[in-house]
Amino acid sequence: MLILLPPSERKADVRAGRRLDLTRLSLPELNPAREELLDALVALATAPDASAAPAVLPEPARNARLRQAATTAAAAVYTGVLYEALDLATLPAPALRAARRQVLVSSGLWGAVRLTDRIPPYRCPIGLTLPGPGALTAYWKRVLAPAMESAAGDGPVLDLRSAAYAAAWTPRGELAGRTVTVRVLHEREVDGVVTRSVVSHFNKATKGRLVRDLLTAGARPRGVDELVTALRDLKYTVLEEPVTPGRPRRVDVVVSQL
Repeated sequence: MLILLPPSERKADVRAGRRLDLTRLSLPELNPAREELLDALVALATAPDASAAPAVLPEPARNARLRQAATTAAAAVYTGVLYEALDLATLPAPALRAARRQVLVSSGLWGAVRLTDRIPPYRCPIGLTLPGPGALTAYWKRVLAPAMESAAGDGPVLDLRSAAYAAAWTPRGELAGRTVTVRVLHEREVDGVVTRSVVSHFNKATKGRLVRDLLTAGARPRGVDELVTALRDLKYTVLEEPVTPGRPRRVDVVVSQL
């Protein structure tokens, strides 16, 4: 099983560690693209007027030093609601090993990285447009597919990316049929009537807990049906939507507590 996660906008500070070495990152076929984007991002961050346009380029001072900055495992760099709920540091050893094998984190700068890949803290949202490469969503749409398809292998894919990052690569054909996307619905009773609504911020926490539960349980689904069964076995309320040929299967996970 391959698990796809979004990055966190907030990144932990890294004070010590070796410098970035792209040759050590997973999915090495993405390195030419990573080099091009890294050069463009650093150039933009070091331009004379970079500090005057923070809305265009978040944290220019941090991005300006990306090639000299200390790195650490992506698992420690990404923070935020989803990663706090996932709480990788407290996973049992077998579950942590599974996370290192199965999880890929999407990134506007790196394309995708594994939790063990050493990266520096950075700011490069997928919605950014860089001089030269252009809009990152369109850029990665031209590049990502072969690497992601190879990473998926022949097993199921649990795609928990946000819409912005999912737009950079959409599984196609047979792989789409092995992919499950998740929408989180909050169920509550209002004046005696049960309602369900889409949640945004707390959707991240639910997805983090869901991944943690799958990893801790040692789930090894061989297909989409087994993946949905594994979620139900973990006491999640899962509602399946009609299957559209050639499109990922979407399921709703219904929660009563956020």
